[in-house]
Amino acid sequence: MNLVDTHCHVHFNAYRQDMDEVIERTLSKGVFMITVGTQSTTSANGLKVAERYDGVWAAVGLHPNHLCEQEFFDEEELEFNATFVASEQDGTSAGGGSGFAGKVPLNKIKTRCESFDHDYYLNLARHPKCVAIGECGLDYYRMPENIDRDELIAKQQATIRAHFDLASEVGLPVIIHSRAAHEDQLSVIREYVEAGKLEQRGVIHCFTGTIEEARQFIDLGFLISFTGIITFPPRKTEGLISPVQTVVRDLPLECMMVETDAPYIAPVPHRGKRNEPWMVEYVAKKIAELKGISVEEVAEVTSRNARKMFRI
Repeated sequence: MNLVDTHCHVHFNAYRQDMDEVIERTLSKGVFMITVGTQSTTSANGLKVAERYDGVWAAVGLHPNHLCEQEFFDEEELEFNATFVASEQDGTSAGGGSGFAGKVPLNKIKTRCESFDHDYYLNLARHPKCVAIGECGLDYYRMPENIDRDELIAKQQATIRAHFDLASEVGLPVIIHSRAAHEDQLSVIREYVEAGKLEQRGVIHCFTGTIEEARQFIDLGFLISFTGIITFPPRKTEGLISPVQTVVRDLPLECMMVETDAPYIAPVPHRGKRNEPWMVEYVAKKIAELKGISVEEVAEVTSRNARKMFRI
């Protein structure tokens, strides 16, 4: 079974000691991967890692959480006691090793303040292993109390437009992070699509919205990507399947891709541990279960979607 993990961060500090082993283990299982930058340093480092492996590509961009300094915990993992380093601060070098380092909880994320530098990211985007611009987008969920909300939203919107301009300039798709900002995110995408830009379109990464929201993005030529969140059991108030599992069940497979977002949100049965790109197989298996089809079909169609979008 061949799969493409369309969104991981295998070059982050969570893999500082064993990155090469993780990549080789993933490739040996027939899983290709796109390792995604979230700011200037991790974007450059992701390309350095991708250079060294067939079957590994990179995306470059500035995550909206990196527009101001903040520390927060990933609520999806708060009930667990993961102990792997997961800082986005510098990414890892292109080296490797064995074992794990540090005692920073996986659910604690620290960001630093950056501004989007068009020329810097343009240079990275021209690298032959760069297949997308992002992750970028709007995140109104993470709003530090010491920052003026309106000013930060304006900065996020200016920054996403800068990413879209760059993607249109170099002819690459965009990888979108959207949280608690659906209407504004949709509006900016529509603005660019109607202007004849974003010809390669893009993907809404780690989707957890409604079926109506998913269809709105799909109508604009975007794909929807799912993570291990779809393997989490529904809450007691949600019935037999969770809302996002309902979206997976009802959405056409031709509109989907799969991802891990590793090292974060590991799927069941590894929840609470450090995620690895090969674990995307559990996402594919859950999609197959929810849709009543074979996992081979899920792998074939989602991988075809990824190859077409990212031209890999």
